[in-house]
Amino acid sequence: MTLIKGFSHEFESPVQASKMFKAGIVDAHNLVPKLIPAVVTGTTILQGDGGVGSIKRTDFSDVIPFNYVTDRIDVQDEEKFIYKYTMIEGGLLGKKYEAADYEVRFEPKGDGDEGCVCRMSARYHVYDDHDFTDDDIKVGKNGLMGMYKAVEAYLLANPEAYA
Repeated sequence: MTLIKGFSHEFESPVQASKMFKAGIVDAHNLVPKLIPAVVTGTTILQGDGGVGSIKRTDFSDVIPFNYVTDRIDVQDEEKFIYKYTMIEGGLLGKKYEAADYEVRFEPKGDGDEGCVCRMSARYHVYDDHDFTDDDIKVGKNGLMGMYKAVEAYLLANPEAYA
């Protein structure tokens, strides 16, 4: 029997939702390897134009316990700032879980110029509850959080970027 484990996390950002979405989602394949090269060594769009249905591969350095993940973009709503994707290869897929899906939302605060709330969630369809530990979840959660915090720091230091 497959069990579902995962996490939900949110944080507030002083950066506008539209800028976080453009930088951290739409152009992440270009920006993130530049921001955190010690972790993400490269991202390649293997199929598609980077939008819904596209397949992209992210390669990691040896600080991550696996070499890469390949994801399929399921939803990329540039008006509502919602992004959903499914891991289709790599990571712990096939080892500790049979499926993994993720959702990221950037919800504007106030009139939108007051920043946003970033809500992230992941669901892992695990083979065995004992084999998939809290540390496994922590790696995924901290990785996503670190990436979006790096994007946020870049946008705060470069306010004209992704306007």
